[in-house]
Amino acid sequence: MEGLISARIIPISGYSSQGNTALFPTHTSNRRRVFCGPIKMMAPTNSSNSKAGSVKPITASSLGRLDNTLPSKEILDLWQKADAVCFDVDSTVCVDEGIDELAEFCGAGKAVAEWTARAMGGSVPFEEALAARLDLFKPSLSTVQDFLEKRPPRLSPGIMELVQKLKESGKTVYLISGGFRQMINPVASILGVPTENIFANQLLFNDSGEFTGFDVNEPTSRSGGKPTAVELIRKAHGYKTVVMIGDGATDLEARRPGCADLFICYGGVQLREAVSAKADWLVYNFKDLINSLE
Repeated sequence: MEGLISARIIPISGYSSQGNTALFPTHTSNRRRVFCGPIKMMAPTNSSNSKAGSVKPITASSLGRLDNTLPSKEILDLWQKADAVCFDVDSTVCVDEGIDELAEFCGAGKAVAEWTARAMGGSVPFEEALAARLDLFKPSLSTVQDFLEKRPPRLSPGIMELVQKLKESGKTVYLISGGFRQMINPVASILGVPTENIFANQLLFNDSGEFTGFDVNEPTSRSGGKPTAVELIRKAHGYKTVVMIGDGATDLEARRPGCADLFICYGGVQLREAVSAKADWLVYNFKDLINSLE
C-alpha cells in the first residue's frame, strides 16, 4: 500500500461502559447530512476488523532511522504548556480507519483501503481520494446505521486516560478528522468531547436514505482542511499553544504558522515513515504523553 510502510494493530482494551446514547441530530431536507437514533456501544470482542496482514511489520532497521522518539526540552515545554490538543481519529484515537471498515462492511474493503493508504501517505489530494473511495461503495443511510450498531468504535489503548489527563491539566481536546461525523460522534461521546469540538465530514443522504455524496463545505473534506480547522480553533479561542496528534500526512500539514505549534506522530497503529520522519515527536504509546504531563 503506497505511502504506508508498516503497522501494528493493537487489540483494544478501552471501551465505554455507557449504554445507549443519542448522538445524532435530525434533518428533514432533501439532502440529509446526518441521521438520528441511539447507538448501542457493544462490548468488545476478540476479533479484529483491521487488515494487519496487508502491511509490513515494524522492523529494527526502520526504527533505527527515526531519531525523534526522545523529545527535546523545547518540545516537552510546548506539549506541557499547550492550551489545546487536537487529535486525528482514524488510526490514532481509534485503531481502525473508519471509511475502510465501512467499505469492508459494504463489500469494497480492499479497493478502498488502497485509496486510503495513498491519501494518508500524501500521494494524492485528499478530496480526490475521499470522493473516489465513497464512489466505490456508496453507503446508504440504513447501511451506515447497521454498521454502527454491529461495529462500534475500537479505541486505541491509553487514549481515554490521555484525554482525561489533558482535561485535568486544563487543556481543551478537539477531534479533527477526514472521517465522518456519523462515525465520530460515538467516539466523542465515549471520550467526553463535546460535539462543538468535532471537525469532520458529513455523509449526505436523500429522503429515501440513498447516498448522495458528502458536504464539500466542511474544511476537512479537502486537502489543507486540517490546518484550516486548527487555524479556526486557534483564532476563535485565542489559544497560545496548540498541538496536533495523528498518523497521516494531513495531520502533519497542520503544523504551520498560525496553526499547530507542535506535531506529535502516533505510530501505535500504523507507522507512515514519510510522516513520522518529519514529526516533532514520535510516540508508539500514549502512556509516554501521559507520563510527560506528570
